[in-house]
Amino acid sequence: MPGVTGETDLRMLLSGMRPRLNPGRYVFTTVDGGVPAGARPVVTVAEEEGLTLVLPQQEADAAGLAYEYVAGWITLRVHSALEAVGLTAAVARELAAAGLSCNVVAGFHHDHLFVPYERVADAVALLEDLARRSA
Repeated sequence: MPGVTGETDLRMLLSGMRPRLNPGRYVFTTVDGGVPAGARPVVTVAEEEGLTLVLPQQEADAAGLAYEYVAGWITLRVHSALEAVGLTAAVARELAAAGLSCNVVAGFHHDHLFVPYERVADAVALLEDLARRSA
């Protein structure tokens, strides 16, 4: 497929990540069967223990799904190659230094970060600062 190759240069990835906060609160939950009616997960992961869903909190509540972690969803808008080295580590290191947990999901085009909802503004500011310092 022409034109789908992502960026592999770490400096370019960091300086161009343009973090975007997606609206809403997101939760991680697990189900034994399929996705419940009315739920539209943004991420699914098939695990031995069940199907993990990351979905809007209101959809989890409506479906009666249990969860403990409420997150904000940040998309890094740089098109990162799946074989790129160091982006996840650099981002995780930056957030960890500020005491922020980060759950990373790699999509084909972008990386997506789920951070504690109450600190999502801090996370975006830290990522924007990392991008500036990397330029």
